[in-house]
Amino acid sequence: MDNKNKLEQNQLETIMSDRFGRYSKYIIQERALPDVRDGLKPVQRRILYAMYKDGNTFDKGYRKSAKTVGLVIGNYHPHGDTSVYEAMVRMSQTWKMNIPLIDMQGNNGSIDDDPAAAMRYTEARLSAFSGISLEDIEEDTVNFTPNFDDTNLEPSVLPARVPQLLVNGVNGIAAGYATNIPPHCLKEVLEGTIYRLNHPESNLEDLETFIKGPDFPTGGIVQGKKGIHDAFSTGKGRVVIRAKCEVVQTRTIQQIVITEIPYEVIKSNLVKKLDDIRLNKQLEALLDVRDETDRNGLRIVLDIKKDADAQLIINYIYKNTDAQIYYNYNMVAIIDQRPVLCGLLDILDAFIAFRKEVVRRRSQYQFEALQKRIHILEGLIKAISVLDEVITIIRSSKDKQDAKDNLIKRFAFSDVQAEAIVTLRLYRLTNTDILELKQELAQLQHELQTLAGILKNPELLKNVIVKELQQILGRFKIERRSLIEDEVSEIVIDKMSMIPN
Repeated sequence: MDNKNKLEQNQLETIMSDRFGRYSKYIIQERALPDVRDGLKPVQRRILYAMYKDGNTFDKGYRKSAKTVGLVIGNYHPHGDTSVYEAMVRMSQTWKMNIPLIDMQGNNGSIDDDPAAAMRYTEARLSAFSGISLEDIEEDTVNFTPNFDDTNLEPSVLPARVPQLLVNGVNGIAAGYATNIPPHCLKEVLEGTIYRLNHPESNLEDLETFIKGPDFPTGGIVQGKKGIHDAFSTGKGRVVIRAKCEVVQTRTIQQIVITEIPYEVIKSNLVKKLDDIRLNKQLEALLDVRDETDRNGLRIVLDIKKDADAQLIINYIYKNTDAQIYYNYNMVAIIDQRPVLCGLLDILDAFIAFRKEVVRRRSQYQFEALQKRIHILEGLIKAISVLDEVITIIRSSKDKQDAKDNLIKRFAFSDVQAEAIVTLRLYRLTNTDILELKQELAQLQHELQTLAGILKNPELLKNVIVKELQQILGRFKIERRSLIEDEVSEIVIDKMSMIPN
């Protein structure tokens, strides 16, 4: 170090490797990869928490999206407003998320890749599903860390009640790592989690009877049971996703109707590619291509000649357009601050361990709160039994502190009990209120016993988690959308059949 000029001389390689190493660590841990526990990237977690703190919940009215973006940038995530709004929009899109985490009102884009309206036009609130991920956050269930400027605290993870990583999936590119996890069916994931909780020694084959494979919000046909099994066992695997086609016979022509397309395929691009095939006369039998999608659902119609081989045309479309794509599983998530390639058992076990910790911490918090309340109730009931003397002591005292000191000296009340007695309103001294106090005390003592049982007995703790999962299962009745086929169908195109007569 040259003190005169304050110049530090170092090799470029050393400087670059140090700075890039720090940048990579940040990108991996704090930007691009999801946490295995709540299945969220930091920007998503911060958006949901900012909305929760602002009272922008599913049971209240919508608020301007721009307000939420401002809160997120100002308090938790000092990055570009566009990136925050795009993350927010994605969490509201029904064709990207199996169960949207944000309920957005206004133009939030389309499956044709149309952009959402600007944030000043749209309004949003938390969805009912993300509401359950934020439940109990005030009850010391998760750790909080200082935000970027140390003026606020933010949760390091949300106390999620379901394995969100599997339910909604995620994709992201970090430095040296990437992740690509497809969505799965909520019902299957919850049933699999409950089974794993009840049978910790179960193997992957047992769980595959519950969790069949990916389930995309856009539906489609998923082929390749082996690819799914590979992904569930090692974290990497490949499946085929096909559009769902049906052939309709009309009086003069045949029609191929596509009602579901592969996940993350842009519909307008698919329609354009189909029309290019027609214009270039690659399929002589293809007469017309129309996009008849409306609010009732997706519908792409291909008119073909009455005597044409419809299956041959469907095969040609699968081979030459995005009506059939390959999806590569790459299940990388953050476990204990490190990126890990996870199989299905790893994800479920990490979630279950986290959920047990959350319920244990919640029960401890509630246990301590009940103890404090019971202590106050016991003091009030004791004070009412010697009420005349209590009133005499309070009247003869100089001030509030003196009254408290005199009560503690005479009846051995604690400071908390004395505070409750001197602040007690006179109307609470009626018979009905005394009965209410005794009933409340009995009820709280019963609840205290239940919580003590949960804290001491692992079996009771497990039962609480199972019961909560079953409640979610009953509340969100979402059936499977994608059809799963065991084998990948080979596409056979007879070149002679392609030549028109």
